[in-house]
Amino acid sequence: MTPRERVLAAMRREPVDTVPLMCQMSIGHMLQQYRCSPADFWHDVDTFADGLVRLRELYGFDGILVSLHGHDPSWRGGIASRRMTEEYEEIVWKNGDATHYLFDDLPEHIAARPRELPPVGEVSRNDLPAALDVIPVSQGLKFFIHPAHRFDIFRTLHDRTGGMYSLHGEITSPFDYYLDFVGYQEGLIGMIDAPETVAMIMGHYAELIEELAVAMCGEGIDAIKVSSPYAGSSFISPEFYAAFVLPHEGRIARAVRAQGTEIYTHTCGAVNDRLELMFDAGVSGIECLDPEPLGDVDLADAFRRIGHRGFIKGNIDSVTVLLQGTETEIEADVRRRIETGRAHPGFILSTACSIAPRVKREHVRLLRTLVDRYGGT
Repeated sequence: MTPRERVLAAMRREPVDTVPLMCQMSIGHMLQQYRCSPADFWHDVDTFADGLVRLRELYGFDGILVSLHGHDPSWRGGIASRRMTEEYEEIVWKNGDATHYLFDDLPEHIAARPRELPPVGEVSRNDLPAALDVIPVSQGLKFFIHPAHRFDIFRTLHDRTGGMYSLHGEITSPFDYYLDFVGYQEGLIGMIDAPETVAMIMGHYAELIEELAVAMCGEGIDAIKVSSPYAGSSFISPEFYAAFVLPHEGRIARAVRAQGTEIYTHTCGAVNDRLELMFDAGVSGIECLDPEPLGDVDLADAFRRIGHRGFIKGNIDSVTVLLQGTETEIEADVRRRIETGRAHPGFILSTACSIAPRVKREHVRLLRTLVDRYGGT
């Protein structure tokens, strides 16, 4: 089987020749291994694509996850000044904002003027964006989507890889857009105080995300990952998950699967109390399933409970095992996960969450060796 055929078969819970290997990488880890200007890696489509291709080659992954899309080819025109320090690359933008592009983590954005966040109960549909023009990356950091270049990255990667590897796009949950729009504290309180308004806001974003996702399906990708990091038990209860997250992610999942594209949910941390609920959205699979101590999911138990409903992608601890473990400890841990997963249809070996920035490349390369040694079915 080709790497792409292997991942596709696993996502469809069909027989594979060996366990597929496909990890997502943090921006920090990619920058540590692919040395370049961090601002160029973030904004320049060719630099970003080259990094994804070279790191896939380095680690022998069966697929590539594209976490950023919509690169603006004229992004340099917005720069007022640019300088490199020992800690980061700084860009001051013509609008007065500044961004510090770290060499081992996500950028830090400093707005010239703090954004005023509206009380949830006062938000109307007219306050919401008419088009989806940003990816809410983390804590106020945004990646702007150029409307005329939304999917250039996929076309570039198709040209570079020739369809040999499974290519996955990424969208962000309506729950994340909601929290980004009203603020995290206000957003969580609003779910109690103004549930109807919250549903309206999330429904609006779901509509915009659905359009983006369906259009993305036309770019020859095999799957779409729904990034939904705030939907774990550390933030909301299963009841709130069912009420506020599930309906909107379910709408998007149904639209994507109607295009013949697979879709899977990524939720970090403790999700053991909502594994079944996550599949109630109608997704093809789920990923992360962080084990203890980062989360609370046991892989064998997860297969017993939800393995018949779709594929499972996970669940190596990127910190305790890959970052802090010895090669002997890594082999023992990863071998257990391979042997558990290969006994069931629909398993893709991956780190539970992103490969942490400071994980040694030798530790990541070891995963390919272990799959080749233990993953045959």
